[in-house]
Amino acid sequence: MNVLFITLDQFRGDSYGAAGHPLVRTPTLDRIASEGVRLERHFSQSAPCAPGRAALYTGTYQMNNRVVANGTPLPSGLDNIALVARRAGFNPTLFGYTDQGLDPGRAEGLDDPRLDYYDGILPGFSVGLYLPESQAGWVQYLRAKGYEVQDGWIPLLIGEPDRPAEDSLSGFLTNRFVEWLGDQESGWFAHLSYLRPHPPYTAAGEFSTMYDPADVELPVAPVDKELRHPIHEYSLSITWRAAPTDVDKMRHIRAQYYGMISEIDFQLGRVVEAIEARGEWQDTLVVITSDHGEQLGDHGLIEKLGFFPQSYHVLGLWRDPRSAWAGHCVSAFTENVDLLPTLCDALSVGPSAQSDGRSLSALMAGETVEWRTAAHYEWDYRGDWIRQSTSGWSADQRVTGKNLAVSVSDDVSYVQFGDGSFRCFDLQADPTWRTECRDSDRVLAAAQEQLVWRQDHLRNDLTDMLLGFQRKGRWPAPFIPASSPRVPIPATAP
Repeated sequence: MNVLFITLDQFRGDSYGAAGHPLVRTPTLDRIASEGVRLERHFSQSAPCAPGRAALYTGTYQMNNRVVANGTPLPSGLDNIALVARRAGFNPTLFGYTDQGLDPGRAEGLDDPRLDYYDGILPGFSVGLYLPESQAGWVQYLRAKGYEVQDGWIPLLIGEPDRPAEDSLSGFLTNRFVEWLGDQESGWFAHLSYLRPHPPYTAAGEFSTMYDPADVELPVAPVDKELRHPIHEYSLSITWRAAPTDVDKMRHIRAQYYGMISEIDFQLGRVVEAIEARGEWQDTLVVITSDHGEQLGDHGLIEKLGFFPQSYHVLGLWRDPRSAWAGHCVSAFTENVDLLPTLCDALSVGPSAQSDGRSLSALMAGETVEWRTAAHYEWDYRGDWIRQSTSGWSADQRVTGKNLAVSVSDDVSYVQFGDGSFRCFDLQADPTWRTECRDSDRVLAAAQEQLVWRQDHLRNDLTDMLLGFQRKGRWPAPFIPASSPRVPIPATAP
């Protein structure tokens, strides 16, 4: 069995053919959906990249892993997808990036250079291709082919339309994976972590003209100013978060975003072809998701932020050739934290006691199971205040309230802010999140659901044990990193 674990950065859950998008062409994703299971209402658990990936890789909510920003270190005591793969006998190999900062407790002194950047490699991965934020390997590749390119990832990506897709960032990653694959025996595990369709909104080569801006739909407009929550109003005041008010500019952004998606789909087609050429497609488990979504102009915003679902509803595909689930669509609420325990199931590895998610195996098989009635995600925006603070990160306790948590059910969405304010949107009356629910009973029920969710997911990796009461094998063993220090135990315990 091979495992192909793919992340497509900033990929909205509604923006591909199998999800019903009327314009975007994604034949490869559609094929994988038809051969596997599509998770229709699948959500990431946080944004931006590092928080979203911390939840995905460790199967834990932000309230437990506490990775709140790009640059927050990932605690070393957490299990993760790469370590699970190793316990299953694989050598998990990364192509791209994982954006997980080093736990300072694992640093080799204060001068350890790994403390200077957030885009570190998740512990447990071998490296087939590492693409840090500088995209250094791609820069060298482009210059070797005669391109004049500037340093810096934004200028590099802005120049994508001027180069053929074969030399795109996504193409470069795909080339390296295909080369690596040619040297592997069966039984490989690869994590392909593509940056696109992450901004800047510029598709590569011919994909930059694939969609006519006149054909794209316009975004959901924001509510009137007097109805906006202060964090929504604040976000609209920030240049890089506010969507263009010019209709033509907004249509252009959307057309480029869809072009990036089609180019990624093309590159995934090359990946599938390479695996098929080895005769291994029917022996390969494929998992595809994203770290978070993209506002794409909805509610007046671009990028990923806030409480609206466009930033958290992501694609979710699971293709296991050993199953009989082909073409099945799961409409229940599923989350990225579910993927780690599901992978443990698929690889016959014991689940991590830390996991906040649940295995999707029974749900994907079409069995009737008790399941969550809402999806959940969190956003911490203390970074905006810390950058402006003169008192320092740890000294300014006011930043601890700069966060929110969201519960999305069939009929309402409830947003609890750290300052005590809240919003509850009536999704039955208006699925666009612009009409507040005025029924106090429904609001109370939604607030209680979120409170119970928090209580139900208090960190419990050691909680369900009683030393001296249960014997070895009677409980799931906690994950302990191989590098964790061991404290000597006295010969005679008190």
